[in-house]
Amino acid sequence: MCGITAFAGTTPALPFLMQGLEKLEYRGYDSAGVTLVGSQGLTTVKARGRLATLKASMEGGCWPQTAGIGHTRWATHGIPSNLNSHPHTNETETIAIVHNGIIENHQAIRSFLEDTGYRFHSQTDSEVIVHMLDYYYKGDMLEAIRNTVRYLEGSFALCVVCTDFPDTVYTARKDSPMVLGKSADAAFCASDIPALLEYTREIVAMEDRQIAVLQPGEIQLYDFDGRPANPVWMTVEYDVQAAQKGGYDTFMEKEMHEQPYVLSETLRGRISGEDVIFPELGFLDMKDMKAVYFIACGTAWHAGLYAQYLFRTWIPVPCFCIPASEFRYGHYPLGPDTLCIFVSQSGETADTLAALKEAKKAGAPCVSITNVLGSSLARQSDAALYTCAGPEIAVASTKAYTTQLVLLAAMVLKLADLYGADVPDRTRFLQDLAHMPEAAQKMLDMETPEISHAADSLTNLRDAYFIGRQLDYVSVLEGALKLKEISYIHADAYYAGELKHGPIALIEEGTVVIALATQPEVAGKTISNIQETMARGADVTLITGPSETADGFSQVLRIPDVHPHLAVIPVTILLQKLAFEAAVNKGCDVDKPRNLAKSVTVE
Repeated sequence: MCGITAFAGTTPALPFLMQGLEKLEYRGYDSAGVTLVGSQGLTTVKARGRLATLKASMEGGCWPQTAGIGHTRWATHGIPSNLNSHPHTNETETIAIVHNGIIENHQAIRSFLEDTGYRFHSQTDSEVIVHMLDYYYKGDMLEAIRNTVRYLEGSFALCVVCTDFPDTVYTARKDSPMVLGKSADAAFCASDIPALLEYTREIVAMEDRQIAVLQPGEIQLYDFDGRPANPVWMTVEYDVQAAQKGGYDTFMEKEMHEQPYVLSETLRGRISGEDVIFPELGFLDMKDMKAVYFIACGTAWHAGLYAQYLFRTWIPVPCFCIPASEFRYGHYPLGPDTLCIFVSQSGETADTLAALKEAKKAGAPCVSITNVLGSSLARQSDAALYTCAGPEIAVASTKAYTTQLVLLAAMVLKLADLYGADVPDRTRFLQDLAHMPEAAQKMLDMETPEISHAADSLTNLRDAYFIGRQLDYVSVLEGALKLKEISYIHADAYYAGELKHGPIALIEEGTVVIALATQPEVAGKTISNIQETMARGADVTLITGPSETADGFSQVLRIPDVHPHLAVIPVTILLQKLAFEAAVNKGCDVDKPRNLAKSVTVE
């Protein structure tokens, strides 16, 4: 959530700040602003709403300043407004800051500062930072930052500019991402890599409890105690074009169609004949494990539910999939004999990182699955496994989710091998997993009136119901979430067998039901449950395998013949297409759904 850009160079700062904020729009925001530093002092411009509003308000102006900071804000403390927007300045307008994260003790700091004579103009937790800096500033901004961050509880990535140092930007980080880069005549930073790619592919991911000083062509790094630190440079493999739409109308559509390729890339080198290759897991002794936890949020949690199902099917060790937001408060037994597997597209999800810290504190072995090289989750885990989805710009996850599914499928199979478990039908599972890119392409190429009918039937409705059993329940959870996220249609997912225990009271003439029956063991029972909804007038679309009998259904979508434990992947792509078409029919902005952010970096 929120986006930060900052620039210190010998050329105007505004072009970098604005292009960077545009690249970070996917993170979600409701206001935007910039502060530029020049010989005449600070110039701050803020606007509620889209970045385009800020740009329009600055058109025609002269902006020669060569240092500045920018921000897109997603409201946490205080309503979206110009006063609550970043950047925030001190009373004399000599210091300005932008901040991502949440300052948990802001009320106590605010009370202290107000007693000291400081006046506040916003409702935000962030404003306490700029007044704290003002309180401690005695001519040395680095020292003022060090004194300030000692008292900040919670998470923060912040950038600071000061009129006494018009060629310098200061940045500090704790539990919120910040990346740095430089050129021959500039240094710059942002809260995510895409904002830097037009300027460099060599980046530094700041570690927790670090401060950076950015000056033209130079970066100095320190820890919170003031000791110099050596920046660790890494090369970003993808370029700025990977973050463009590539001829599609929306990022989401583009990213859906990239799935065959990114599934192939994620599986590259992981399957060799009958073997699954995960040297990263060589440190694990699965025989010593008394419990396994999959921990994630949102769509990644659905991926964890999928992995939990496979694990419980193959390995006789207790296994649980817990939302990260609940894990740290749930008093789950942890220790060296509890394996914790964390799943996060960004690797910066606040709840997931907090859960990781709890697990590490207890000495639990920790494995992360993420899409971002050098992310906080990857750096802090004992082993990191990477999906190869590339940058995912649309807020609603598509390719990041399906790459998580295939990597988890291969990883759980490897854990079964490490345990010495006998996996039924192992050869077919592995062969079908290797051919998932082809199955994904078939789903993307499928153009059927049934998808259009289901999407059209949702256009003027407020509710839809998704039902399935066993692994199909994982798929309907994700399908309902995707529809809610991008079309704002209320959608519920239910176990098909639970319909008669209450939810069937909601079914009436014309109610849309998306029903899944891809699991042979329970397909017949699921179809019986579906027929109960049809008897009450439901408009049913059935998604099933190629050979399942579907008598009496007028709307049937069939997936390719794949191992039942892998059916979730082609089904997911079908449900993505359904949600996308329904949202487009309603005229929704599928890339930037309201109230949502791509990377949730606060609790």
